[in-house]
Amino acid sequence: MAKKPDNIADNPGLLPYASNVGAPVIRPDNIEDWKLRGVHKVNGQFETKFNELKAEYIKLVEEYEWNELVYQAKYSYEPVIGDTYHLYSGKDGRPFLSLISPNEWNREYIGSFKLTSEHKWIKI
Repeated sequence: MAKKPDNIADNPGLLPYASNVGAPVIRPDNIEDWKLRGVHKVNGQFETKFNELKAEYIKLVEEYEWNELVYQAKYSYEPVIGDTYHLYSGKDGRPFLSLISPNEWNREYIGSFKLTSEHKWIKI
């Protein structure tokens, strides 16, 4: 096999540099700006999703605490799903559930709740 001259390449299109004097200058793209834009964009998406999950978590904890308070309250009847009930603070400091609305009664009012079909108390 004959030796090729130094200025001849077998696959000139695969070389990272120009293979002859008349070839254009090959400069690698500066992808640092592209990377920075990508990182900034994806970090914004992560932050948005994190804030959404955080807000949902806070709402879930709040719903849990209200449900815990209502279920621990005193009442001697079975609440009807879909009806509105009112939570008051009793004389002994323990909350109790009543059908009487706050404008009909002068008691320390905590909040109004509706029982859903999943047996979850929703504050209204």
